[in-house]
Amino acid sequence: MTWWSEFQHAAVRFKNIPMRHGNTGNDLKGNSEDGGSSLERKLGLWDLILLGIGASIGAGIFVVTGTVAQDAGPGVVLSFLLAGGASILNALCYAELSSRFPAHVGGAYLYAYFTFNELTAFIVFVNVMFDYHIGAASVIRSLASYLATLLKLIPAFSILPEVFGPGGKEFYGGWVSINLMAPILLTIITFVLCQGVRESAIVNGVMTVTKIVIVLLVVLAGSFEVDVSNWTPFAPFGLPAIVQGATVVFFAYVGFDAVANSAEETKHPQKDLPRAIIISVLSCALLYVAVCLVVTGMVPYYELDAAAPLTSAFISKGLNFMSSLIGVGAVAGLTTTVLIGLYVQSRLYLGVGRDGLLPSLFAKVNSKHHTPVIAQIWVGIVAGVLATFINVSHLSHILSVGILIGYSVVCACVVVLRVLPEEQWRSDERQGGAKDVRRTQGAVGCTLVTAALGFAIGLCYRYGAHPAFAISLLLLELLCAVPMYTHQEYFEPSGFACPAVPTLPLFSILVNMFLFAQLHWEAWVRFAVVTLLALILYGVYGQFHSTIETVQDKGSSQYLKAPDGDGESAYIT
Repeated sequence: MTWWSEFQHAAVRFKNIPMRHGNTGNDLKGNSEDGGSSLERKLGLWDLILLGIGASIGAGIFVVTGTVAQDAGPGVVLSFLLAGGASILNALCYAELSSRFPAHVGGAYLYAYFTFNELTAFIVFVNVMFDYHIGAASVIRSLASYLATLLKLIPAFSILPEVFGPGGKEFYGGWVSINLMAPILLTIITFVLCQGVRESAIVNGVMTVTKIVIVLLVVLAGSFEVDVSNWTPFAPFGLPAIVQGATVVFFAYVGFDAVANSAEETKHPQKDLPRAIIISVLSCALLYVAVCLVVTGMVPYYELDAAAPLTSAFISKGLNFMSSLIGVGAVAGLTTTVLIGLYVQSRLYLGVGRDGLLPSLFAKVNSKHHTPVIAQIWVGIVAGVLATFINVSHLSHILSVGILIGYSVVCACVVVLRVLPEEQWRSDERQGGAKDVRRTQGAVGCTLVTAALGFAIGLCYRYGAHPAFAISLLLLELLCAVPMYTHQEYFEPSGFACPAVPTLPLFSILVNMFLFAQLHWEAWVRFAVVTLLALILYGVYGQFHSTIETVQDKGSSQYLKAPDGDGESAYIT
């Protein structure tokens, strides 16, 4: 076989969906690496909710609020509502898939591997991971700045070297910026994560409760200082600025992805994962909206400090004592955001390493702490290097690409999985007849058309095309979706079921791609470049080291062997 033919055969491989034996951790068969050691199921519902909130409430409140308010004015509230609404739609799809696959880490990557194919899954992983790496480095820089500011309140640390101070020491117009506080903090956080998921959950729980209490105090105290005249004009730069702001704050709702990636460490995943995903998203949306209303009501939006909006708002009202409290909340909030972000990254690397698409050292689980120590140290090093030498805030406009792509793939997975009964996805009947093939292919085709039309509608809106163009594209989408209602039957999963399938997932894809079209043009270039790099990496390494092995040809189909973590294997097409 030529390299190209091997690439084509490898790219369309997919995992067979394993059997699910119950709702408790003991009933679910997970993966086992490194001589039998594996991740431990120690997380309950409360831990998962705090995990989701801890991953989200941080930079979104203490940093991003001011940045977006500069562009959207008081309409930043609508930016958070729009992003939150889109996230809730995506969260419902995540909730269903987390219930379908409660025994495995991997999130969007894993769902795409089960539903579509190996190459799609790897492209999703690389794009999502790029956002996580840049996002973690950006947040740790903000955390270092907040902590340096708090330290300066202590006489012994009143004078800090510039490389330890807020912002660090800048070179070349700010693109290179040395900050030695960031790697110190990352070393501490990485050490905590390596100790075990229970220890990490305790630290996250304490700090998340602390920042929630502080945020509620901020809302309560700030509400007495609100001047409603500051909300006029509510949208000084129009609806386009609000929509553009929604694409920026979209990354602030990534907490439910962290919950989905904790599947293998959850005591009752099939029941608790969907609940935690939905509760955490709704809680974060309420907190974001409350803070935005208060901070834009206290101070005119153009007077807010983009780097520290809450602090500047309270100082302007003479409430200086609140600045220290906000600083503590910011440190707690940003710490949990970084901690959970690094946690998710290590679990994603763990899943991809198990599948052989990355070196197997990422799949090793420490027998004492039951954590992927090597993967955890690796993601800490990557974030540390970026945060130490680069002012990654310059790269904020290219974030959210991977998240939007990952969310759209998850929604597509829900639609495609629903067109066949669960038992057919777990057996050779998945490709057992032309009728089933047509049903799955039809669902895939509809999701692709929906994505393309959503992007096209977004471009029409962005560049001010006549509304007739967008309306025509929307009517075309409705026409293309008709077969999904007239020629498809949808089967309810045994666990949590996303409501209104296929309407809700398809609408969610439409919204995601609409937001994708509002991203900065450099974000589109970043998506093309990162996807190309993913293709190259897969072509030179992943396709040859995948744990799914070709075992025999049968007719015109390629039968593959996908080993489960418990030693069982499933032959799939």
